[in-house]
Amino acid sequence: MKIVLIHGQSHKGSSYHIGRMLAEKFGQSEISEFFLPDDLNHFCKGCYLCTKNEEMCPYYAEKSRIMTEVENADLLIFTTPTYCMRASAPMKAFIDLNFTYWMPHKPRECMFTKKAVVISTAAGTGMDSAIADITNTLFYWGVPYIKKYGIAVQAASWNDIKEKKKRRIEKDMKKMAKTIEKKKNPKTSFKTKFMFCMMRMMQAKGWGASPEEKVYWQEKGWLGKSRPWKK
Repeated sequence: MKIVLIHGQSHKGSSYHIGRMLAEKFGQSEISEFFLPDDLNHFCKGCYLCTKNEEMCPYYAEKSRIMTEVENADLLIFTTPTYCMRASAPMKAFIDLNFTYWMPHKPRECMFTKKAVVISTAAGTGMDSAIADITNTLFYWGVPYIKKYGIAVQAASWNDIKEKKKRRIEKDMKKMAKTIEKKKNPKTSFKTKFMFCMMRMMQAKGWGASPEEKVYWQEKGWLGKSRPWKK
């Protein structure tokens, strides 16, 4: 199994340790990691050049280094601390910079067969809204199988978490890994298919963000009978 972790922080905090713990439950898997903002330290400029040609994005080289690994992965693990009740700013910047992966624009077939996990920690609360920032993105990427894990650690660092809570986290990650391994071929949900068909209608009418998007959909055969979740 090829696993890619994307961390919404550059330091190795609680959410990092939990994500890494989960990844290591899969035995001899190939693991790649990216840390934000160290590996992608930019905000989207809103120039829309990527809707015409993604290589025109001024940050294309840095983005493609990450997204090539994402596209080749079997399992994606996103971790983020809870900052002001939401995902971290570097994670949100990463989402913005890759908005063409969303179904309204240029979705990738490979996303419709992937598994993903979103992990967030907080000292007290806010994990659910932080996780939602990422799971919403994964849904619009077409990812059919998404697991969530949020936990209040009552600590500012991994070393300060009580051992009892760490044992609980260890148990939870072991259970989650087994659940993920059992899910061999995740199926695309009706909700995803419905959203894709809505976007298909939009592109067929030429209502996309650029003419190039419609050409992309035509070349994929999606304006006809082909669908990204069908082999």
